[in-house]
Amino acid sequence: MEESRIGVYVCWCGTNIAKMVDVQAVAEMVKELDNVVIARDYKYMCSDPGQEMIIRDIKEHGLNRIVVAACSPRIHELTFRKALENAGLNPYMFQMANIREQVSWVHTDRKMATEKAKDLVRGAIARVNFHEPLDKLEVEINPATLIIGGGITGLSAALMIANAGKKVYLVEKSKSLGGMMGQIDQTYPDLRSTGPLLEDKITSVMGHKNIEVFLDAEVDQVYGYIGNFEMNIRNGSGKEKLLEFGNIIVATGLKPFNPGSIESYGYGKLPDVITSLELENMLKSGSILTSKGLDPEHIAIIHCVGSRNKDYHEYCSRTCCSTALKYANQVRSALPDSKICDLYADMRAYGKGCEEFYTASSGKDILFLMYDQQNELPRITKAGKKDDCKLLITMHEKLSGESVEVPADLVVLMTAMEARDDAKKLARSVGISMCGNGFFIERHPKLDPVATTTDGVYIAGTCQGPKDITESVIQAWAASSRVLASINKGRESVEVTTALVDETICCGCQICVSVCPYTAIAYNEEKNISHVNEILCKGCGTCGSACPTGAIRCRHFTDKQILSQIEGLMSKTIPKTVLTEEE
Repeated sequence: MEESRIGVYVCWCGTNIAKMVDVQAVAEMVKELDNVVIARDYKYMCSDPGQEMIIRDIKEHGLNRIVVAACSPRIHELTFRKALENAGLNPYMFQMANIREQVSWVHTDRKMATEKAKDLVRGAIARVNFHEPLDKLEVEINPATLIIGGGITGLSAALMIANAGKKVYLVEKSKSLGGMMGQIDQTYPDLRSTGPLLEDKITSVMGHKNIEVFLDAEVDQVYGYIGNFEMNIRNGSGKEKLLEFGNIIVATGLKPFNPGSIESYGYGKLPDVITSLELENMLKSGSILTSKGLDPEHIAIIHCVGSRNKDYHEYCSRTCCSTALKYANQVRSALPDSKICDLYADMRAYGKGCEEFYTASSGKDILFLMYDQQNELPRITKAGKKDDCKLLITMHEKLSGESVEVPADLVVLMTAMEARDDAKKLARSVGISMCGNGFFIERHPKLDPVATTTDGVYIAGTCQGPKDITESVIQAWAASSRVLASINKGRESVEVTTALVDETICCGCQICVSVCPYTAIAYNEEKNISHVNEILCKGCGTCGSACPTGAIRCRHFTDKQILSQIEGLMSKTIPKTVLTEEE
């Protein structure tokens, strides 16, 4: 191994780190350690001046290894690797110590935090001594794209890519395009009809020369890797066809919550208790009627049905409040003399023009009552014979502190939005992850919101979580832009911190094949050994930890590197002897 010449850079992150860590003391301590040529502290290492400092020092001082003590590697590891590349140094000769999330943000004692930061930096320096240069791996990109889901998100993505002259395969599970938007009467806050907007999209997609639509079709299993995916598709129980494509956009949407499990609302037992989607159907038909075919005099709208509730879904479904305001306005227009009551837990009318929409709705003789969702939900029962309504809603009104009864002939439940039942199956098919609520997970919620941990697979729209039409279309365009950038480059670099199998040790037990979450390992029957597809492998280490013979190691996470980091953390100096090459 060449002699290490290490540069260490400690970031202030403004006051995010410096308020709890004495960054100057950390930099001074580092200067005394073996193989450290230069150590600096700077307010923002990720800034252009910070990166230029690293590049300049590499060239002027002949540095061959770099350590940056800053924030999480998930945020800026790629930033600093790129700086090394720009300086002519292999990007994997870099190690990051997280002294923001793991130190400054979780400690209250400045002295102890500073000592912990020193330990983490010392461990990073010990480890970087044993880093090895890794070569880039590139793949060619098939210019065709698979889009799963034919709602507004999938349609928007398909048109953007197809209009750029690229081939698109659009797969929709149902027998028609449109998705959830196809069941909505009007948008908010402008109360525009969705019909013309959606029909224009569908017509454009169906007639586009670069888009091939598969209706009544499901994605079974996708094989391959970024740039070179393939799968068999059967269109409406017709002839099977092999599709080959370079990127995937998943836009499968979500589904409404079934409120039948909430006993206090009586959905499914009381005929005039309906869901928001059932009201949409009434609005599209042109009439709002009770189960007896009469115009309702008293109409109640209840928010957060299945949302923000620990017994059902703790998350907010985001669109319900504004949609409820839309209904109140539509009912007021259709039934001018009706009495409308809006029962809300919290009013969250977010989005452009929606708060103004709430203010305008409040002036249309609509009664707003607040209930305490955390303690007691409203209860719906049949009204007595002497009452002038069919239903009574009993609730504790939070602002007045009193129990009230709200009359109703028709009750609309603003149901939660939840993940589709087949989301788990699709996640396995395309190799993406899910959160605890069943929605698909993005690579990074702030810095990479439409990519996934599987290269070449993107998510857009409500399959990622509840959102409105505008946000869904924006995400469709964002995912499409990422795909088009990949296609136009023609080639993509893939992660090279992958697993390797030592064929002389592998016993062919295939445990690694069964545990790999990315289906990146295959068994070679002829040789009786396992083999890693480096393009599919994400270097997660699952196979290495499960291998009974120790035949699998992960590049950039070798035993030698990890153990040296641990030893550096535990000692006050960088150990002279860590592991030998053979070990």
